[in-house]
Amino acid sequence: MTNTSDRSGSCILAGFALAAMLACTTPSASAHEANKRVADANALATTDSASRPAPQSTRRPVARAEKGPYYVDFRARTAASWGHAFVWYGKTSERAVEVAGLTPAGDTWAYVLGHLTWVPAETGASYGDLDPDYLTANYRVYLSEADAKRVFAYIKKLQASSPVWNAETTNCTGFIGDIAEFMGLQVPYRWQRPEKFVNSLKEMNGGRQMVRLSAE
Repeated sequence: MTNTSDRSGSCILAGFALAAMLACTTPSASAHEANKRVADANALATTDSASRPAPQSTRRPVARAEKGPYYVDFRARTAASWGHAFVWYGKTSERAVEVAGLTPAGDTWAYVLGHLTWVPAETGASYGDLDPDYLTANYRVYLSEADAKRVFAYIKKLQASSPVWNAETTNCTGFIGDIAEFMGLQVPYRWQRPEKFVNSLKEMNGGRQMVRLSAE
């Protein structure tokens, strides 16, 4: 991903080559499919908690009203071209997960056209976002309840204010980079492959697991 004009021709050729070879590249989920994947995600969002050993009987029981930490999980997955970057967010104590990312709305031609100009975007779950077999990188950080409210509100605001997608300037790594920056994380160069971006984000922040936002 580069902003230099001398690569525009190669972007066009690469885009049409992809269109010829693939039936779809980063297709958005239909309403039915999205609902099904969110339901299926119930079993996926608790990977961390499922791997923890069961508490010993001598431990003090946790009150039902108490909840686990909130989190934002920066993720990258495979796709037919560059891949895709997005976030999961929610509570580790709850099975449901919310997904946010920036993708072109439509089929392969919307993706190809998005290498030349801005095209309409979608910001929810796209095909493969909830499938662990497609995952190539992830970096999960945890938040207090107060900070989570601010971050989750920012994610929804970002979704509402991101109507277009462009491969060169307004893409998926830029989208999750905005979220990371709002959280006070160090953010790597954004115009790179999603897998590399997420791994660099984790490395630049020393793999820290807890994030505390500055005072408003």
